Amino acid sequence: MSRIHQLDQIDRDILSHLQADGRMTNVDLAQKVGLTAPPCLRRVRALEDSGVIRGYHADLSAHALDWPITVFAMVSLKSQAESDLRAFEAHVAGLPQVRECHMLNGEIDFILKLVARDLPSFQAFLTEQLTSAPNVASVKTSLTIRTSKSQIGVPVDG
Repeated sequence: MSRIHQLDQIDRDILSHLQADGRMTNVDLAQKVGLTAPPCLRRVRALEDSGVIRGYHADLSAHALDWPITVFAMVSLKSQAESDLRAFEAHVAGLPQVRECHMLNGEIDFILKLVARDLPSFQAFLTEQLTSAPNVASVKTSLTIRTSKSQIGVPVDG
């Protein structure tokens, strides 16, 4: 991401409103941030072009789509050579049940956020796709009981 300019308060207001409602029209957005539509659109395009805005998406309900189980998996690899780390990342990138993959510093190499339709399908995924993956030394999992906070994005206040 190469930022084309420092973010001012109007940029931050734009980001805050779009993060809360990515379907907002440019006219509504402009009104909320105190601009007319053309300069507001130019700012949004500049934020997109610079990589500050990476995309837009719908926030789907996992439960409504029959993916009620969320699991966090802590994965340790046998080797931490860069090529092995990238190979593991490429492997999990192709697994739709893996919703997030973060490389960690410390004893655990990666933490994954997974979804599953039920416990048997999670167990099959774990044994057939994750623990058997090349270079995997160990996998420790924790099933979520409930989620008390799930917020997209990042704070955009100055």
